[in-house]
Amino acid sequence: MDAQHIAIIGYGTAGQAAALLLARDGHRVEVFERAAELGPVGAGFLLQPTGLQVLWELGLLPDVMAHGRRVNRLYGETPCGRAVMDMRYAGLDARLFGLGMQRGALFSLLSEAWAEHGEVHRGHAIEDVSDDTRRIRDQHGRWHGLFDLVIAADGSASKLRGATGAVKREAVYPWGALWRLVPQGDWPWGDELRQRYVAARKMIGLLPVGTRPGDDTPRLSFFWSLPIADFDAWRARGLPAWRDEIAQLWPEVDACLADTVDPDQLARASYRDVTLRHWHRDRLVVLGDAAHGMSPQLGQGVNMALMDALALRDALRGQDGVPAALGAYQRERQAHVGVYQFWSRWLTPIFQSDLDWVARARDIGFLPAGRLPGGRGHMLRVLSGTQHGFFGTLKLKPDFLAALQNDLINGRHPREGGDPATSRR
Repeated sequence: MDAQHIAIIGYGTAGQAAALLLARDGHRVEVFERAAELGPVGAGFLLQPTGLQVLWELGLLPDVMAHGRRVNRLYGETPCGRAVMDMRYAGLDARLFGLGMQRGALFSLLSEAWAEHGEVHRGHAIEDVSDDTRRIRDQHGRWHGLFDLVIAADGSASKLRGATGAVKREAVYPWGALWRLVPQGDWPWGDELRQRYVAARKMIGLLPVGTRPGDDTPRLSFFWSLPIADFDAWRARGLPAWRDEIAQLWPEVDACLADTVDPDQLARASYRDVTLRHWHRDRLVVLGDAAHGMSPQLGQGVNMALMDALALRDALRGQDGVPAALGAYQRERQAHVGVYQFWSRWLTPIFQSDLDWVARARDIGFLPAGRLPGGRGHMLRVLSGTQHGFFGTLKLKPDFLAALQNDLINGRHPREGGDPATSRR
């Protein structure tokens, strides 16, 4: 396809990756971001093999692995030590793993790679799209365009997806989370995502997320689940009472929060369940959470955003004309995303709700289900991002898997940290 004039709204992961991929293909790309100062939102995330493959396509895999932290296992338990969840990537493929990473690290790497291609129009909150979908209007009433393609990557609270005329579901989840980066210190589980549950009413988790450019201190991403209606009540209770509660539930985590002395040190997060009948209209298309927002239970948000950007790039390469490309992009991504939206919707009340009987059933049945031959494979494919529909598998590229192993063999890999005797028990 000939070079197109493209507007991208939003400079999160989806917008950053799309801008870089499309600019490298010779398209004229303009990026619009509502924030006056550019920077990441959130603490950390878990990159899956699918997301890592996109970063490999971008040539960023060595840098990403140098800053991230290899995660081999996801483990969840009750405060009394009863295992609820135990999933290891090696059970699917010995070559695979997750990579915990700080949002600031990925943001910096993508931003640095984009710098040679263009700038971001900061402080531009795009609020509307023209009827012909070729112009966009900012908060001051100014119109920008004409564009050959408008990409809405403005997050789960997108103002622009409604312009598709195809919003099927858009609901705010009643449960959210508090987040913070904390020093890893002597945390004993340096290659695991660890979670602890009190029924489904409370969930504590820590994910090793490595370092970021300009900060060589390895860190953990801490999260505490609670209803979004209780955010203010949590603050009113005061940190001492909350810290006492954490100390009772998980003393090692309380030690990680030693320098947490102000509620403003913790960021609040809320989530949406978003489903669209169509991901595009004319020359407008949606990417990332704007297209398929879901709860964080499956940890797929960043990975899906990266895959969306790559699929759109490939569709524009392979089709004659923007409309055909957008149709191909939607078919490709909806076929993959659907099962994740399904499981995210059904798993959320199992881990975040007031349904104590559901939590009891989870504590009894979740781990045995994950040990069944069929159930285990499905769970691990969902975890790694390689489940395609309910019965298919998304194949990773052999060249990517070889690059992944070469980076590890040549030493360009994240340190696992911790005592191996305890981190794999």
